[in-house]
Amino acid sequence: MDRKRFHIVHDEQPDRHMVYIKGELDLAAAEQFQRAVEPLANDATKLLVIHLDELTYIDSTGIGMLVALLKTRKKQGARFAIENVPPKVQRLFDLTGVSYFFSEANDTTERIGGQS
Repeated sequence: MDRKRFHIVHDEQPDRHMVYIKGELDLAAAEQFQRAVEPLANDATKLLVIHLDELTYIDSTGIGMLVALLKTRKKQGARFAIENVPPKVQRLFDLTGVSYFFSEANDTTERIGGQS
């Protein structure tokens, strides 16, 4: 697979939606990401987990979409997690201040960063 090409895989389990992001989550991939994740985000009965271990790049559009997911899930009282954040992406989350919102301290998220 071309490292730059965006690809999303959804694995539905009895208690959760697992979403695996590969490639670049940027303006060019925004519509595809939203189409795939919006119905899952609206299913408040299941935990929504976004895996970023194969994410090679994210821009402000991608970060904004993750923050919007967090807000949607929080409004619903639904659980949300971001897992396996690559170090370069984690650094960007830290620099932009969004790590705080995805942190374990936020009661809507399970965890961010590190390998699970």
